[in-house]
Amino acid sequence: MISLIIPVYNEAQSLPSLFAALEEVSRELPPMEAIFIDDGSSDDSFDLLREQARKDPRFKVIQFAANAGQTAAIQAGIDYASGDALVFMDSDLQNDPADIPKLLAKLDEGYDVVSGWRKDRKDNPIKRNLPSRIANNIISRVSGVRLHDYGCTLKAYKKDVIKPVKLYGEMHRFIPIYASWQGARVTEIPVNHRARQFGSSKYGLERIFKVILDILVVKFLSRYVTKPIYVFGGFGLAALFIAFLSLFWALGLKFFGGVSLIQTPLPLFSGVCFLLGCMCVLMGLLAEVVSRTYFESQDKSNYFLRNLINIKPKD
Repeated sequence: MISLIIPVYNEAQSLPSLFAALEEVSRELPPMEAIFIDDGSSDDSFDLLREQARKDPRFKVIQFAANAGQTAAIQAGIDYASGDALVFMDSDLQNDPADIPKLLAKLDEGYDVVSGWRKDRKDNPIKRNLPSRIANNIISRVSGVRLHDYGCTLKAYKKDVIKPVKLYGEMHRFIPIYASWQGARVTEIPVNHRARQFGSSKYGLERIFKVILDILVVKFLSRYVTKPIYVFGGFGLAALFIAFLSLFWALGLKFFGGVSLIQTPLPLFSGVCFLLGCMCVLMGLLAEVVSRTYFESQDKSNYFLRNLINIKPKD
């Protein structure tokens, strides 16, 4: 069985066509379920999803009480999916459901993660395509997992590599990186990409800055999440070294150059660096405690549910 996970946010105009396309492609698929996550839509999206679920029990609906973002929607889909393979896709018709069998065929070849690559992308070449290429190149270099298109939602995963993943913030685009940390085999195939038919993109140029910050988080998590003292402590020791170096320099100027300590900013600079170094070391120790608490704490969801349709509530 496969699980299709499809976040929805104000896509009422797109949903009827998407339902028809999924019903068509389902003839080529093993038994499937399509889990739609209504991320606090303010249009008729939930009504359409509820009606479709009433007609076909393979279509299942999770409704959020308020908009929580795409990452939380994908996490909810992962939490409630029951398939052996999970396929993510957008609900705006830009992803082609006909590509789903190709992704699953790659999984059958032994890969654990198959990422879609919108090779012939139908978005604005300046506002969307160029920033995306730059971001993808940076992410690939920083993470070591080289993909052409991290931003493509259309991806397929084996259940074993995706179920342990817990997503926060805007980290859904980095799931292949998380999976690779667990030894997953990751590959990429070209997929069809269609121009948006209805509405407008939910993302703007500000997404670039979010991606840059997310990359920093990914790099930190990949190397230091279990040893944060190496980051904070490293900065702290460097600051302490600069503090003592500045102090010795100031004393050298006083005793060998005849320069009074009040005539140079070095003593003040040394004091600031000393305090900064102490604070960094203490923050590192605190981060160690937080890190251990994180790994030992119980699982907590980052979303709030209002309705479940054709899905049993979790214990």
